[in-house]
Amino acid sequence: MNHQRHTTEANSEHPNEGRARSRWWAAGLAGAAGLALTAAVTTGITIPGVDAVGRAVADDQLGKAKGTPAPCDTDRLIAEITRANAQGGAVLDLAAGCTYLLTADLDGAGLPAITTPITLNGGKSTTLKRSAAAEEFRILTVEANGRLALNHLTVTGGKISGDTDGGGILINPGGGATIKKSKIVENVSSEGDAGGIGNIGGALHIEHSVVSRNTAANIGGGIFSIGATLIDKSRFDANTALTGGALTISGRLTVTRSELVGHQAAEGGAVFFFGGTTGTIADTRFAKNTTTGAGGSAIAGAPLQLTVSRVTVANNTATGGGQGAIFLQGGAALIEDSVIKNNVGVDGGGLYNLGTLTLLRTKVTGNQATESGGGIYNSATGTLTLLRTKVVENAAGTDGGGIFNEVGGTVDLSTATGTTVARNRPNNCVNVPTCLD
Repeated sequence: MNHQRHTTEANSEHPNEGRARSRWWAAGLAGAAGLALTAAVTTGITIPGVDAVGRAVADDQLGKAKGTPAPCDTDRLIAEITRANAQGGAVLDLAAGCTYLLTADLDGAGLPAITTPITLNGGKSTTLKRSAAAEEFRILTVEANGRLALNHLTVTGGKISGDTDGGGILINPGGGATIKKSKIVENVSSEGDAGGIGNIGGALHIEHSVVSRNTAANIGGGIFSIGATLIDKSRFDANTALTGGALTISGRLTVTRSELVGHQAAEGGAVFFFGGTTGTIADTRFAKNTTTGAGGSAIAGAPLQLTVSRVTVANNTATGGGQGAIFLQGGAALIEDSVIKNNVGVDGGGLYNLGTLTLLRTKVTGNQATESGGGIYNSATGTLTLLRTKVVENAAGTDGGGIFNEVGGTVDLSTATGTTVARNRPNNCVNVPTCLD
């Protein structure tokens, strides 16, 4: 048995920012995502909190019965997880107020890999933490057929380098995790992807939780997920990466009743979608996120289909050549019943569109572009449709205060539906025949 210390004192370790472009940019990622999406079905496993196609299940299906006590002793916790794996699963009740300080590397993690259904229940101030003096390793790994449930726990201090992902938690193909009322904070992937959580071919469900101050050198500061990802009533803040400060997604994403605040990345300040991905984001707030490169301070990428409903995108900033708070690089997106306001970019203060974008009952207001398209920039490859939408009081440094349409792009204002483009500076539109200045 590995002898590890435990303590009731928690020490913070601040991560370094990411440096290099990810290997996941290689061709074939979309195909890998497709395989990952079917992993739960083809292996016949059941993910806690997520059904075989990645949908949330009711709380009462998760089971909340008291389990085996795991006192405030790291060696005892390791022994209980090892026993649970051997016996086909268990519910373990960790001690409230305890920091289980991990000091030994158990095949890349501080705790034994999860290979069966295991629930770890914490309490007030229960923490799983890598010792700052220990070698680099993540906190938890979930293997194929492993089903991890975390309740009322903090996962912190994980740090990895080299050709591996998931500074805090790694879910391998065919595995799954449900994280409820927990915190994933200050974990680092110093050379790879997924500072907080890496889901590489499994299913991930996060609810009533916080993912904060995690760092990845490449993609997915908070989370990098290939597979089904469901997030509800959770907060992401101050995660950093080269691409996708909070989330980088390849597969299927559902985000509801959450907020993503204060992230930084060169592309996709809060969320980045790889091509072929489908996504739904509803009743969620994006604020004070920043990009320093290609753009998309709130959302970027080329999803196959993205639906955004009742969302506020406000006070996000794209600098250093960045384009738009929402940067649709391809694919199709519907934004409905939402507000896009007070964002700043170089071209397209609010939105920059290279794909097929529809705005329905949405308000684009108070956005600024240092060059063109204060509210919206529609590229030569873009198709933009506005239905019952208001583009008002936006400003551009050069032209197209409301909408700038490149030659070749298509813009349909659908003014008969009540669309309004007005009070923008220095003018309302460029290359939009039905727009009145």
